[in-house]
Amino acid sequence: MSIVFIGFMGAGKTTVGMKVAEKLNREFIDIDDRIEKEYNMPVSQIFTEFGEKEFRDREKSLIASLAVQKQKVISLGGGAFLQNEIRESCLASCIVIFLELSLEAWKDRLGLIIDSRPVLKGKSMEEMEELFYKRQAIYSNHHLKISTDHKNAEEIADLIVKELMTYGE
Repeated sequence: MSIVFIGFMGAGKTTVGMKVAEKLNREFIDIDDRIEKEYNMPVSQIFTEFGEKEFRDREKSLIASLAVQKQKVISLGGGAFLQNEIRESCLASCIVIFLELSLEAWKDRLGLIIDSRPVLKGKSMEEMEELFYKRQAIYSNHHLKISTDHKNAEEIADLIVKELMTYGE
């Protein structure tokens, strides 16, 4: 089965996903990156020029086609799992791994991610916290949960590979 990473923006889905793919000798696919290449522009510009609906529709069709493939490691954008169809197809066809990050740890990373996340543009810290907590309910639909607080990407990837070796036993 393919492996799908979910979690809030900045949780490390791409960084950890790349490391896990390397360790398992699988192809890594970052959904946002793939869509950016297709449109030849960053996600924030796609949102501005075409709207969130077009982005979400493209995201949904791309993930649906990849979820049924085998031996992939796929990193979803932070909002992708909000779509029912995406959630259902990933949970049915893939091993879904939730990279859990505390709000405090996320705030420490905020400076690194805020400019590239259109969903955060113009939001107050209170609004961002509300979004963070609202999405946690969606992320509770998974097969494996890995806490990323106080761990580097290499440690997280090693932990995931170890968990996958015993998954389903």
